Amino acid sequence: MGQKTNPIGARLGIIRGWESNWFASPKDYSKKLIEDDKIRTYLNARINKGGIAKIVIERTLNKLIITIHTSKPGIIIGKGGGEVDRIKEELKKLTGKDDVQINILEIRRPELDANIVADTIARQIENRINYKRAIKMSIASALRMGAEGIKVRVGGRLGGAEIARSEEIKQGRTPLHTFRMDIDYASIYAQTVYGKIGVKVWICKGEVLAKRDLNPNIIAGGGKADGEMQGERRGGFGDRRGGDRGERRGGSDRRSGARAGGSRRS
Repeated sequence: MGQKTNPIGARLGIIRGWESNWFASPKDYSKKLIEDDKIRTYLNARINKGGIAKIVIERTLNKLIITIHTSKPGIIIGKGGGEVDRIKEELKKLTGKDDVQINILEIRRPELDANIVADTIARQIENRINYKRAIKMSIASALRMGAEGIKVRVGGRLGGAEIARSEEIKQGRTPLHTFRMDIDYASIYAQTVYGKIGVKVWICKGEVLAKRDLNPNIIAGGGKADGEMQGERRGGFGDRRGGDRGERRGGSDRRSGARAGGSRRS
């Protein structure tokens, strides 16, 4: 089951929170779901090189709150906040709502975010960089930043080959069946001259042993809230950050403990 299910969907309500937080009556549910998809599609196309990791959408009675998690907040905010104001006006037209609030959260360690890693590999493949080199560089960066394991799978006409195939490169451990393991996952494709090449990334960040706050706007792995935008951002995002760092045990601690135990036995 673990190999065939989206690792994020399998962990919802256990160690992961939902990226759409709102309530709707049965007759309005599908309408809001489609609107969420339109917002995410629009923002990913509009901010193509903004390093977007995820977009969290919250709704109150008359208010739409969109939180963009990104590794490059300066691109989204723009000079003097002008770019984010334009995006807000465009979102008002798209959704038909008058009260739209945009929050920006900066990801301090993008090497540990599966979406950003997959997007980086895909962009390098599009720029005709050898796929093995791109993957190995991303794996080395993730492990250097503290990941317990990373697995990357690419599929398609790799290197312009006549017959499509898939290749997988992994290092460390990524136990998909263990629900307490914090595993980030992303699936993105690279559009090349000889067709699409799919890129899938799994990143294992360690075990979550204590109860975790499922708010998706709490950044794990060393990130923090950044860029208060003209007094619009709600307080508290940054104050609660890093709560799950204390909840996880790093793999390095266990390995060093095992080595110490081995030396005592010898």
